[in-house]
Amino acid sequence: MTAPRFAEQLNEQIGHEFAAHQQYVACAIHYDALTMPQMAAFFYAQALEERDHAMMMVKFLLDTDCEVRIPGVAAPETKFADVVAPVELALAQEKRVSEQIFGLTRTARDENDFAAEQFMQWFIKEQVEEVSTMNDLLTVVTRAKDDIEAIEEYVKREQSAAGTDPTAPAMAGA
Repeated sequence: MTAPRFAEQLNEQIGHEFAAHQQYVACAIHYDALTMPQMAAFFYAQALEERDHAMMMVKFLLDTDCEVRIPGVAAPETKFADVVAPVELALAQEKRVSEQIFGLTRTARDENDFAAEQFMQWFIKEQVEEVSTMNDLLTVVTRAKDDIEAIEEYVKREQSAAGTDPTAPAMAGA
C-alpha cells in the first residue's frame, strides 16, 4: 500500500509536471515565432516529456489503488526578453523540479514505502539529465545569443541522438 503522505505529494507533483508542460509549450512558441525551428522542436519535445512524466505518476497511483487528483496549474510565462530568457527559465524550473523529486523520494523513504522509493529512482536519474541538458543549452545560447544559426546547429546536433528510455515507468493511457 502506498503511503498516504506520498500519494498526496505525488498528486501535487502531477500538477507541477503539467505546469512544466505548459511552460515548455510557451517556450517553444516563443522560438517558433522567432523562426528557430530547432529550438522550438526541442521545447515541444520537452513539453511532451513533462506530460509523460505526469502520466507515469498517474499510472503509479492507479496501480497502487490511490486516488488520482489532477490539480490546476497557473498560466505559464509567455513573454521573453530574448533568446536566452526561456532557457534560463527552463534551467531554474528543472532545478526546482529536482528538489521536488528529491522531496518525494525522502517522503517515500521516511514512510518506508519501498515501491514508491523505487519508482522515484528513475525520476532522479531523469532530473540529473534534464539539469545537465539545460545547463549546457544555457551556456551555448548565452555564448551564441547573436548567432541564431549556431544555436540551431547545436540543438540539431545534440538532439539527434535522443531516444526513448526503455527503463522509464509505464504511463497511464499508453
